[in-house]
Amino acid sequence: MRRPGIIFDLDGTVYLGDRLIPGARETVQWLRQHDHPIVFVSNKPLQSRADYAAKLTRLDIPTRPDEVINSSLVLVRYMSREMPGAAVYPVGEPPLLEELTAAGFRISEDRDEIEVVVASFDRSFDYRKLDIAFQALRRGARFLATNADATCPVEGGEIPDAGAVIGALEGCSKREVELVVGKPSPLIVEVAIEQLGRRADECLMVGDRVETDILMGQRAGMTTALVLTGVTRREDLAGAPVRPDHVLGSITEVPRLFSSEDVTRDP
Repeated sequence: MRRPGIIFDLDGTVYLGDRLIPGARETVQWLRQHDHPIVFVSNKPLQSRADYAAKLTRLDIPTRPDEVINSSLVLVRYMSREMPGAAVYPVGEPPLLEELTAAGFRISEDRDEIEVVVASFDRSFDYRKLDIAFQALRRGARFLATNADATCPVEGGEIPDAGAVIGALEGCSKREVELVVGKPSPLIVEVAIEQLGRRADECLMVGDRVETDILMGQRAGMTTALVLTGVTRREDLAGAPVRPDHVLGSITEVPRLFSSEDVTRDP
């Protein structure tokens, strides 16, 4: 029987900021030694896949760029299929702009020619960017987003994420975002299972957010495991929209789920 594929969230699951979650290296090493294919998935478009792979490798988890999937990759794949060469105004940081440019999209600040506004995690978000995006949306530009996370877990707490940018644009334009390509979107699942070479029901999704990681996994038919090292706390589960198959203290408990050839669900 084929070993289940593993989809790991990054922030709050494998690391916090530049600090590896204790035991993460040993867990990934154990899974690889036992022939479980692995991909790392992040909603953050702040770095390229090569950058994420380099960071994991620097943290002593050797990783190839093709083992990382981020929301900007999924966005570019979708847009290349549906609106190739469009004029885009991305509210985001340089890695997102670079990925869009490399895929043949025109980055524009001309509100009259912008065809697509992309909302993303942007730590330089200001009134100028808000106004350009607002004017383009009022003129009928499409409204997409890399991810809808309200916050991003960092060492010592959380910081505002793309959800804050989406909220600002929706609030002033009276438009709702049409499509969010990151977790829990099925678009990111498609890319992940293609990379793993497994069906969705042959995969385990491990993450720290019920509303993205766990919801995405359950919608796709995956087994899910919530780790309590990031955003979601145990007390949050009582009011959560979905319940994970497993609740783990941290990534270090993942190997115990594989006492047989398949994932053993909690009773």
